[in-house]
Amino acid sequence: MMENNWQYHARYALKGANQSNDFFKTKAFKDQTFPIKIPLEFAQLIDKNNKNDPLLKQVISAKVLSKSANFSLSPLEDEKYSPVAGLIHKYPNRVLLIASQVCAIHCQYCFRQNFNYTEHDAISNWNEVQNYIINNIKINEVILSGGDPLSLSGDKLSVLIDNIANIAHIKTLRIHTRSAVVTPNRITNKLSDILNQSRLNVVMVLHTNHAQELSAQFAQKITKLSGITLLNQSVLLKGVNDSIEELTELCLKLFDLGIFPYYLHMLDKVQGAQDFLVKDDYAIQLHQQLKNNLSGYLVPRLVRDNGNHSKDWLL
Repeated sequence: MMENNWQYHARYALKGANQSNDFFKTKAFKDQTFPIKIPLEFAQLIDKNNKNDPLLKQVISAKVLSKSANFSLSPLEDEKYSPVAGLIHKYPNRVLLIASQVCAIHCQYCFRQNFNYTEHDAISNWNEVQNYIINNIKINEVILSGGDPLSLSGDKLSVLIDNIANIAHIKTLRIHTRSAVVTPNRITNKLSDILNQSRLNVVMVLHTNHAQELSAQFAQKITKLSGITLLNQSVLLKGVNDSIEELTELCLKLFDLGIFPYYLHMLDKVQGAQDFLVKDDYAIQLHQQLKNNLSGYLVPRLVRDNGNHSKDWLL
């Protein structure tokens, strides 16, 4: 296949309950407000005979979208921190750009599933975004998020990164992505060249929740990015990775691939994700066991995002 076959996979992902039920030979998928979308590369890692498969649980919609006073449509209220469309400035030294509204996968715990991407697009509003960054010289890091920035074509991503690199006081580019894990074919030679040739210090934060997601294909493709800093952040999810065995295996397997565990996130309380919630006391207990099991550099920080100017550590 051509190297850019990630676009083919993106086009032919499983979409909606009917396609998903047909593929998995089940009736468990139900169409809800947040559309179902599962890339085939990810779907093929799921055990069709295991209704509790940890990958399946991340993409199957809740049976009932119950409401809770502690859960909201926009748990982090990012829109409040958007001085110009497409840019979120929550932390003093860095800004986050909404580089794309598209994700390769729709995880049912996603805190931005109700985000208004139409009014928050950094590329279409680049002049204002650029002027804002230029006029705030304390900013030294730009974070690309979305959606998923790797849903952009190589050409669009290259232009965006070059534009950022042309701002003299920006030193670091951080890219948050789940696409690289769930569609490993997205890690192309062109992507590697774009990132390795930038004058910026490039950090890629992968979003991996379970060791089962780290396929042989991903292990082979990630070697193309060995020249940049690779970190991982996970979301602690009930029924997915809330055991010491699963978390330990994930951290060790990440390190085997040259990726450092960085954050273990408590769930952002988005409406509809209640079934994924792990209680604080159990999360702290798990984290303590992780510290007993692993060398310190392999233990991710247990954090919660309360929408403040920094992450809140639970310990």
